[in-house]
Amino acid sequence: MNMVRRKIKIEFDDEEGGRYRISMEGKLSHDKILKIVNMVDLIEGKNEVDQRLTFSLNTQFGRLFNLIEKNFNFGSFTSTDILEAYEDEYNMPIKLSTISTYLQRFMDKGVLVRNRIGIGWSYRRAQSNLQR
Repeated sequence: MNMVRRKIKIEFDDEEGGRYRISMEGKLSHDKILKIVNMVDLIEGKNEVDQRLTFSLNTQFGRLFNLIEKNFNFGSFTSTDILEAYEDEYNMPIKLSTISTYLQRFMDKGVLVRNRIGIGWSYRRAQSNLQR
């Protein structure tokens, strides 16, 4: 697996007033990052993350999360919409397959919901979603 040096910061509060900050730096794979996000679920005892999470803009995942919050908070969008917005916003290429993977992960966490449109999917923010 191709590993790239990354920085990620996750912050959240639990229902009992506990505040958590997790910072990671180094050669982090997507799987390692997903395991950390899953750890947040375990601490909360929930299947979805509804607390504040922030991701470093030094990662594609963080930039994509930021883009969805900033440009697609209301209404629906497709992975192609995200691709175009990402390349316009960050002036960097990104693979459609990478976007699809991240959108699936956001969906698994309850951040997004999707609906079938023709042969593709349309996404929108879930009611109980991540707050900044």
